[in-house]
Amino acid sequence: MSDRPRIRYAHVNIIADDWRNLMNFYVEVFDCEPVSSERDHRGKHTDDLTGIEDIQVVGQHLRVPGHGENGPTIEIFTVNKALPNPAPAINRPGFAHIAFEVSDFEGVRKQILDWGGTDYGKQVTIDIPGAGRLTLIYMTDPEGNIVELQHWH
Repeated sequence: MSDRPRIRYAHVNIIADDWRNLMNFYVEVFDCEPVSSERDHRGKHTDDLTGIEDIQVVGQHLRVPGHGENGPTIEIFTVNKALPNPAPAINRPGFAHIAFEVSDFEGVRKQILDWGGTDYGKQVTIDIPGAGRLTLIYMTDPEGNIVELQHWH
């Protein structure tokens, strides 16, 4: 038996210019599900946590599809003291993209474009030894965050 502490992945956070619009995008395009209550964090505990005085953080968690009732979430928040959003870059150090496996590759790609997202790169299909054939593309969501669509054949 291991003496390691129990660890469970919980969520990833996206800071959005308009958290409600971005939440609706992930609900409509990727079948994410709002969970718990809307959050409105402010005051000393939020200032202490972030190291930013008088910050207000509002938004909600979305459960990602395919992992059941206790699956991880995407936390989409808007902050009153947001920095300018840099251009998307797949090669910037840090978190680069969020990926979704989809059954209707072209249908989901069209939905992203309809919501104001864009193609970031070109669609490719590759053979991965021992895993299978994979079609994928990097795109951006309506706020410029990079999203990977993938479809296993």
